Amino acid sequence: MNDSRKPAILVTGGAGYIGSHAVLALLDAGWRVVVIDNLTTGFRWAVPEAATFAEGDIADQALVARLIAEHGIGAIIHFAGSIVVPESVENPLKYYENNTVKSRSLIESAVKGGVRHFIFSSTAATYGIPEQVPITETIRTQPINPYGWSKLMTERMLADTAFAHPLNYCALRYFNVAGADPQGRSGQSTAGATHLIKVAVEAAVGKRSHVSVYGTDYDTPDGTGVRDYIHVSDLARAHVDALGKLIDKPEESYVMNCGYGRGFSVLEVLDAVDRVTNMKIERKLEARRAGDPDALVADNGKILATLPWRPQLDDLDTIVAHALAWERVLAERAAGR
Repeated sequence: MNDSRKPAILVTGGAGYIGSHAVLALLDAGWRVVVIDNLTTGFRWAVPEAATFAEGDIADQALVARLIAEHGIGAIIHFAGSIVVPESVENPLKYYENNTVKSRSLIESAVKGGVRHFIFSSTAATYGIPEQVPITETIRTQPINPYGWSKLMTERMLADTAFAHPLNYCALRYFNVAGADPQGRSGQSTAGATHLIKVAVEAAVGKRSHVSVYGTDYDTPDGTGVRDYIHVSDLARAHVDALGKLIDKPEESYVMNCGYGRGFSVLEVLDAVDRVTNMKIERKLEARRAGDPDALVADNGKILATLPWRPQLDDLDTIVAHALAWERVLAERAAGR
């Protein structure tokens, strides 16, 4: 795209894990970036100085309207929300508030402000227990938890809004996001994270005594759950490419999986951590968690056919190595070094 045509981009949740990597990718590609984040789970230090930062809530329509007007926002990339599946079961109203109600407010602000393009951080949880693996975007969406439903409802709102107003959108359904910026500029920093690779590298640096393996009787080669792990920096670049597509094709909207099309079991991931760290992470075998599918692997044919995006970091040991390097940065910070 011609740089002279580039509008400013409003990134919600840009101080969080995936959002901060998207901000880096946008800045690296020459976009002007404005971040809005209420810092509930994000970190002010995660927002680069080159981006404009506003602390606040996406449901604050006066604030969002001011940011759209002052900065000439042409597109919104929406990451803000709650993401812990078990918590969504325990506290569903929190998830419908943060992920659905506030997204509705943000979409309304976009329409009122004349924003034409919207990229939404969605999830493979919209599929629930998939009818087939690898998972295509055309299979039935039947979430099994409030988190998945809260995201699917937002996808529906975007589809209906795009039909009624001059706005197009791209919903990117993430599979298991892991790793950290290869240059060490950002990484997953939230306390109490539940993602396997994050948990495993925390164990590697001594923050945890072991890694729990939930279930060894799945219908998979080694009995443990299989997931499609995508490097966060590859995922961030997918948003940049999707943005260009929306601007170039203003009449088209898209729903696309973000994954590599290759799955690894829990034990294979832990073996990779052992290789990268040259140590043995203690594993504790525990009972299955309710609702965990045997395997979640993306069919990524649509995104490969639609965008110029191609994975550059699709190697499990590389993903683990980047996550480990970031975990060591966090450990040094905590020690005051």
